[in-house]
Amino acid sequence: MTLSIISFTKAGMMLSKRVADKLGEPGRELEEEPGKESGEEPGKEPKGRPWRESGVESGEEAEKTPAVRLFTKCGGCSEDAEKLHIRMVETSVAEWAGQQMREQSALLFIGACGIAVRAVAPHLADKLRDVPVLVMDERGNYVIPILSGHMGGGNELAGVLARRIGARAVITTATDINGKFAVDLFARENGFGIEGREGIAKVSAKVLAGEEITASIETGHEGGLLEREGVRIMPYPPEGYVDIIVTSEKKKFDAAILLSPKMYVLGVGCKKGKSAEEIRAFLGERLAENNILTAQVFALASIEQKREEEGILAWCRRERVPFLIYTARELCGMEGEFTTSAFVREQVGVDNVCERAALSACEEGGRLVMRKRAENGMTLAIAERDWKA
Repeated sequence: MTLSIISFTKAGMMLSKRVADKLGEPGRELEEEPGKESGEEPGKEPKGRPWRESGVESGEEAEKTPAVRLFTKCGGCSEDAEKLHIRMVETSVAEWAGQQMREQSALLFIGACGIAVRAVAPHLADKLRDVPVLVMDERGNYVIPILSGHMGGGNELAGVLARRIGARAVITTATDINGKFAVDLFARENGFGIEGREGIAKVSAKVLAGEEITASIETGHEGGLLEREGVRIMPYPPEGYVDIIVTSEKKKFDAAILLSPKMYVLGVGCKKGKSAEEIRAFLGERLAENNILTAQVFALASIEQKREEEGILAWCRRERVPFLIYTARELCGMEGEFTTSAFVREQVGVDNVCERAALSACEEGGRLVMRKRAENGMTLAIAERDWKA
């Protein structure tokens, strides 16, 4: 996670520097446990090295390396800002916020809530895609998550910031303050994609009213999942309506919300300079052809030469999908039958990038569900990985 902090006064600017320094101290808790957003089992990081510029960092290295960017709109503070390596914002706050949100950076406004609300309002998408937005007063007394508290990790981030600088996190989400089950937080922590986002409010309403909720989990994956007070586990497949269903099967179910595991890895290659629009269209069409939702994508994988390919990075930032990179030697070590190319081997040192990268990110048990497809200088292979509840 990248955190962009903006201040508006000299006191706020100094506080932003203090926050950045505190987040950079040993034992930093800013990042989620490896896998919480990637779909991997908690505490188990994805195979391959995450490329931090994708904006969706994961893995142990990301936890140790601060990813904080400091900005200010403080008039008359340019000299101090330069000394502190804080960037002056020359555009409007709304334009600045829009750019940071497109890059999938969490936002911390050190100032009034109203400034934050007006700045981010034009750029909001939905609760499953919006970045965390937080507000802190310039004295550092309170930190308030105002957007994407669960799926984006805003509440968790508020707690981290509060502990680091001695502030108080002001949490307002009803399930949190009442200590109740939150289905969207459960999905995030267990790496599930969500279908039927309107069902989040329905399930939460029942929980907060003290009503029992029902859940059905794909056979063989129960493993204690959702065994908690107020949740009744129903047989799978359910015979009638259930509030929550957890499954990888592509069927229609009568449920308020469907949680699907992140089972797929996209292996991608492309000519240098492919635009974000081209990458997005290509991947979107192939995913649709295979009846795969973006929410079911565990990671995008490629060769290390693509680590700065902006079209790929932009797609990963937008979809919050980890970008894993491999060396040619690592890809050559992947065993199996692949669609080989002498030209590709000559260019990058391995006869196939997309298929090998997709399977490399699956660890054991992966299988190709779509072999190499090439179009207009882009290649894609899709692999399916085993999932465990």
